[in-house]
Amino acid sequence: MDVERDPSRLDDDGRVKRTGNLFTATTHIITVVVGAGVLALAWAMAQLGWIPGIITMLIFASVSLYTYNIIADCYRFPDPITGKRNYSYMQAVNSYLGGTMHVFCGSILYGKLAGVTVGYSITGSLSLVAIKKAICFHRKGHDAYCKFSNNPYMIGFGILQVFLSQIPDFHKLTWLSTLAAATSFGYAFIGSGLSLATVIQGNGQPTHLFGKKIGPDQSESEKIWKIFSALGNIALASHFATVIYDIMDTLRSDSPENKQMKSANVSGITTMTILFLLCGGLGYAAFGDGTPGNILTGFGFYEPYWLVALGNVFIVIHMVGAYQVMAQPLFRVIEMGANMAWPSSDFINKGYPIKMGFLSCHVNFFRLIWRTAYVIVATVLAMAMPFFNEFLALLGAVGFWPLIVFFPVQMHIAQKQIKRLSLKWCMLQLLSFVSFLVTAAAATASIRGISKNITKYKLFMYKQ
Repeated sequence: MDVERDPSRLDDDGRVKRTGNLFTATTHIITVVVGAGVLALAWAMAQLGWIPGIITMLIFASVSLYTYNIIADCYRFPDPITGKRNYSYMQAVNSYLGGTMHVFCGSILYGKLAGVTVGYSITGSLSLVAIKKAICFHRKGHDAYCKFSNNPYMIGFGILQVFLSQIPDFHKLTWLSTLAAATSFGYAFIGSGLSLATVIQGNGQPTHLFGKKIGPDQSESEKIWKIFSALGNIALASHFATVIYDIMDTLRSDSPENKQMKSANVSGITTMTILFLLCGGLGYAAFGDGTPGNILTGFGFYEPYWLVALGNVFIVIHMVGAYQVMAQPLFRVIEMGANMAWPSSDFINKGYPIKMGFLSCHVNFFRLIWRTAYVIVATVLAMAMPFFNEFLALLGAVGFWPLIVFFPVQMHIAQKQIKRLSLKWCMLQLLSFVSFLVTAAAATASIRGISKNITKYKLFMYKQ
C-alpha cells in the first residue's frame, strides 16, 4: 500500500511517521553545542578566573536548561501535548506572540544561522592550518617560522560544503550529525587530556581565583573588555535554539515530543557542562594567564604532534557536519518562501534525475544555484574576518538574549497566561533583563575586538 494512503504510517499532521528518539535528539544537540567553541573556554576561564568562571558556566547551563524546556513546551500550540505542531522557532513565536515578534525573531534567528556558518568556516580552516603547523613544528623545531595563509583551506572547506549543501532534507543528516558528535568528544578529550598531562608533569602555569591580574601587561579597561568577550564565548557554547524545532520535528509521536525533548535537553546540557568545565578548567590550569584563544590551534601544545594534529582533524570533521546542521534550516526557509511565491516555476520546484554509475539523485536548479551562492558568500566573509575568539563571542552575544531567553520567556508567559506584575512574571522579566545586559556587554566587546583586528591585518592576508 502507498505510504500516503496508509494512515498507520502517518503522523497526526499527515506526514510520514517520524523515527527520532532520545538518542538521536541528544546527538543533534551535542553536535551543535559541543563545537570548537569549547576549546575557547580555557581562554574564557583565564579572563574570569576559577571562581567566577565556574559559577558563570553553571549559571549559563542552568538558564539554558530552563528556557530550552520552555521552548519544548511551545512546540505545539496551544496545548503542549495535543496542540498543532510548530515546525520552526519562528512559527512558534508567531503562534504565541504574533506577527511583529515573528518578523523580529526571523531576522535574528536566520542572521544567527548565517553567522554560525561563517564561524564554522573560520574554525574549520584554522584547524586545517593547525594540522600543517603541527607537522612543521615537529620537523623544523618549535621556534621555526610556521605560519600559513588560511585562504586555501577556507576555499577547500567551502568547496566541500557546496557538495554537502545539496542534501535536500534535514532528516537525512543523522549519520553526519552522529559522526560530528563523535568527533566533538574526540577533540574535547584530546584538548583536556593534553592539558591534564601538562599539569601532571608539573608544567602548569600559575592561575588566579579571579583571572589575570591588572598590571603592566593588562590595564583595567582591557580586563573588563576581555571579561565581556569571555561571556560571549560561554554564551555561544550554550546555544542550540536555532535548530531545536528542527530536532523536535524528527521525534516519533508515541510519547509527547516535549517530554522527549526535555529528556534530551537534560542529557545534552549535562554532557555539555561537564565538557565545558573539563576543557575550560584543565586548559586554564595548563596555561594560566597565557592561555591561547584555542588550546589546539593556538599551539600551547607541540608534542605529541600527531595527537595535536588528530585533535584538529576531529575539529574539521565536526565543523563539516555542524555547518550543515545549522545551514539546512536556513536553506529550507528560503526554498519554502520561493515555492510559495512561485508555485508553478519548474526552475524552483522541479527536480531532474541524474545517474552516475551506482549513484542517482534529483537535481533542483534553484537549490543548486542558491545554496552554492550562499556557501561562496559565507566563505568570502570568513576569509575577510578570520578572528576566532572575537567572532565566536559576537555570535554568542547576538543569539543569547533574544533566542535563549527573551522569546522563550514571552512565549511561556503567553502560554501559561501568567498575570502581569505577579511574582513569577517579575522574576521572568528580571531574567530577561539581566540576559540583555550580558548580550549588550559581550556584543560591544566582540565588535571592539574585531575592529581592532581588522585595522591590524590586511583583508584576506591573515596568516596563522
